[in-house]
Amino acid sequence: MDYQETLDWMFAQLPMYQRQGASAYKIDLTNTLKLASYLDNPQSRFKSIHVAGTNGKGSTSHMLASILQESGYKVGLYTSPHLKDFRERIRINGEVISEEYIVNFITSHKQYFEVNQLSFFEMTVGLAFQYFADSEVDIVLVEVGLGGRLDSTNIIIPEISIITNIGLDHTQFLGNTLSKIASEKAGIIKKNVPVVIGRTTAETKKVFINKALSLQSNIFFASDYLGDLFETDLMGDYQKENVKTVLQTVSILQENGWGISKQDVHMGLSNVMSNTGLLGRWQILQENPKVICDTAHNEDGLQYVMEQLSNEKYDKLHIVIGVVNDKDLQNILPLFPANAVYYFVKPEIVRGLNEEILKKEALKFNLKGESYPSVKSAYEAALQMASKDSLVYVGGSTFVVAEII
Repeated sequence: MDYQETLDWMFAQLPMYQRQGASAYKIDLTNTLKLASYLDNPQSRFKSIHVAGTNGKGSTSHMLASILQESGYKVGLYTSPHLKDFRERIRINGEVISEEYIVNFITSHKQYFEVNQLSFFEMTVGLAFQYFADSEVDIVLVEVGLGGRLDSTNIIIPEISIITNIGLDHTQFLGNTLSKIASEKAGIIKKNVPVVIGRTTAETKKVFINKALSLQSNIFFASDYLGDLFETDLMGDYQKENVKTVLQTVSILQENGWGISKQDVHMGLSNVMSNTGLLGRWQILQENPKVICDTAHNEDGLQYVMEQLSNEKYDKLHIVIGVVNDKDLQNILPLFPANAVYYFVKPEIVRGLNEEILKKEALKFNLKGESYPSVKSAYEAALQMASKDSLVYVGGSTFVVAEII
């Protein structure tokens, strides 16, 4: 198989949560642990930092990777989902994994994957961990895919665990209360491994403290960080919260002997996008008209983004929006402004919500506009309708953003 044939096989033959939803969600780590053993436990051959959370885990992972790169370390970065290219999920010092490595890995182990019926995510975790081990990286930032306790990445024993925040998302899998979701995320906390917590509520803080105490793990809160603050090149007001989580983590790494200077932190946070290739976080695609896209897709994330959008200056707001079919529209749609022109779309994935259904639901909240057969056609229509003083926002789903970047 060549690279494209390999990708087609991975996507088509094995269930994948990002495309299909519930049918791809596994309820235990049995397959992942078997795979790790089959591969001779590559996760034990590199140091790691594990990052979970409802929102902010991608930005936090990329910021930390950038800082560690500036400090001279060889840094792996495992994230999901990708925007344009599957290889974005697996990077070393910002460089994506090679097509050749992916083809060779899948070809070598294809029979095992088929016999054991591994999910897309289980297989990809195995690929990533093997690649990082073979590449002899110094440390890997490992982003949780979904939840924490039962996520395929949760076979590592990291240097530090991080939980950025808790919001109501993926409730059909993780629970329908903040405390239940916090319990699932807290599943990444390991015995005697320090944990950093970003934003908390009284409800979630109690869960994290109890879990950390039970495992004799030191717990640190980003809100308690009192050191120097630094700016980042990642735009979006919500990044201020992520920066404090990152800085609290860096302070622990420094105490544990990692060589990270103040200049490394400054340069790392100033060059996140160029060092790591991160896209889609309050990203300005053009000016006149100004176009902003953001991958925020749940109530917690969209509250921040819509608040920042309300502070922008424009004569007319145009919003290209699409969502997946498991989103709670009753909580998401009221966050969007009524004084905008809407372009309703369906992202090009199996579980994308039909644009006509989205249009009908949006009208209940006085969000008015037209539906379009594709993200591209909606985006082009918005650009045509916008004056140079207008603002075009594209979002609602990572997959919508991926189609226009």
